[in-house]
Amino acid sequence: MKVLSAVAWPYANGPRHIGHVAGFGVPSDVFSRYMRMAGHDVLMVSGTDEHGTPILVAADSAGVKPMDLADENNRIIVEDLVALGLSYDLFTRTTTQNHYAVVQELFRAVHANGYMIEKPTFGAISPSTGRTLPDRYIEGTCPICGATDARGDQCDTCGNQLDPTDLIEPRSRINGETPEFVESRHFFLDLPVLADALSAWLDERDADGSWRPNVIRFSQGLLKDMRPRAMTRDIDWGIPIPLEGWEDQPTKRLYVWFDAVIGYLSASIEWARRLGEPDRWREWWNDPQAVSYYFQGKDNITFHSQIWPAELLGSMGRGDKGGEPSVFGELNLPTEVVASEFMTMEGKQFSSSRGVVIYVRDMLSRYQPDALRYFISAAGPETQDSDFTWAEFVTRTNSELVAGWGNLVNRTAAMIAKNVGEIPPMGQTEAIDEEILAAVRGGFDTVGGLIARHRQRQAITEAMRLVGEVNGYVSRTEPFKLKGEDQRERLLTILHVLAQCVSDLNLILSPFLPHASNRIDAVLGGDGTLTPMPRMEEVLDMGPGDLRLAGTEGAIPPARTYPIITGEYTDFPQWRSTPVRVGTPIAKPAGVFTKLNPEVVEAELERLRSDSV
Repeated sequence: MKVLSAVAWPYANGPRHIGHVAGFGVPSDVFSRYMRMAGHDVLMVSGTDEHGTPILVAADSAGVKPMDLADENNRIIVEDLVALGLSYDLFTRTTTQNHYAVVQELFRAVHANGYMIEKPTFGAISPSTGRTLPDRYIEGTCPICGATDARGDQCDTCGNQLDPTDLIEPRSRINGETPEFVESRHFFLDLPVLADALSAWLDERDADGSWRPNVIRFSQGLLKDMRPRAMTRDIDWGIPIPLEGWEDQPTKRLYVWFDAVIGYLSASIEWARRLGEPDRWREWWNDPQAVSYYFQGKDNITFHSQIWPAELLGSMGRGDKGGEPSVFGELNLPTEVVASEFMTMEGKQFSSSRGVVIYVRDMLSRYQPDALRYFISAAGPETQDSDFTWAEFVTRTNSELVAGWGNLVNRTAAMIAKNVGEIPPMGQTEAIDEEILAAVRGGFDTVGGLIARHRQRQAITEAMRLVGEVNGYVSRTEPFKLKGEDQRERLLTILHVLAQCVSDLNLILSPFLPHASNRIDAVLGGDGTLTPMPRMEEVLDMGPGDLRLAGTEGAIPPARTYPIITGEYTDFPQWRSTPVRVGTPIAKPAGVFTKLNPEVVEAELERLRSDSV
């Protein structure tokens, strides 16, 4: 089966923190790794989102050009995500000529089919800079429910869509000033004439029961207030509008949320072009049997269950106005929008400006990447908000990774190294041996089924329960007490059973803990390459290919080199129990996981207090 893992595009106005990767990064990678092991053909794509006002604001603050800032943060994000082990087939960026051309082509199709309408609107302008303020950079009181922190595009408290002009006492999130509203002409995605098609699609998704209840209910609620949404902005940083009379206007650009979500398609096309098979992307996008899963935080549900599907439907002429498919053909709508809730930090909302944050890079400079991956998988915001605390991070690392899984690996390898030096043959088994082997083998179905249904917290809990069962098997059989020659066969059988259980559990845990799985593979006598890992690669912009690229000189990014994430993922092990090889040498092991000093908690809290002053 063809499986598209469409991963939310991290914004390039700064480095990403651990709350970000808890929403889009680790869950998508766990799912993609499992699906590859289960025999599916996965295409995992994303990149950095680099347009919009926030980039301009950050660039002004740093005294650099927007592209320079995007280049810097793109590289930081790429390096961090590689270090975390996220197995993208392609992680690219939105400032490539390929992306510009794909976005413009889709816009032309939606416009030609009549779903992109032109009309006047009032846009919010910053009085101090003269620049457009994005809807999400305006806050105020919701006119519907009275919440004081509603945004210019929607109120998270009541879920209703808003326009900035709807807000009571609107203010800029950038500097608190009251925005000015000036009239300007823009293109709007005509959502009302796409509402029936959107409703039919969501009803179909609701009927199969696969979506998380909070996501499908929120998405269906959006249908109650469908209004045209602006898809262009008064801004000079972004993709030119590819229509005669518009493409040469230096302060009119496509809205970043028309631009960014199309990245899933443009990244797939870029991946195929770099592979030398330019139409290969169609296997994931045009084949109705292919499936697609979109991973992000809950604040992006609107754009993935309403705006993006509406753009796809409009490009295919499947709304009330009819129309013809674009050059991209009949494109698959999302099979599921996999939205996580929010992660807080020590009870507070993540905030870079207030210092309530730990960036991925800083986290990985001090702690093992799999310790972070484990925490996110076991205690992350899968279906409800969760809180990252240093005390829980240290406790889970020490009691579950080190004392639980790491201890089982080390004691198994140490006993084999001491008593045999290699994986021994299995002699006559007893009921206790067969029971533990069957329990661990059963974990492939149980854990795999949970991951496939995006229940990763339950999946890793079940995997660690099996780790506990095998540790209990050691306590019950007490192989360390079997010293006589007449007990030799029994000792070897227990050690073989343990080697098999550890090997199987290592496979089961590898989607969650890929770095550790390779180290454990080496402990068990392998070459340490059990599960493939991503790599960063410098590439040259490929240009627009066969598509038309519209815009004046200076509005199109120059062809340049940039880093991508990619990898060779054809050698994933199969998701099944594989017999260990008798005679494989086993040496005295080194520890797989690093035990953390409890003093880490106070040290990190003090660092947090210092940063937030």
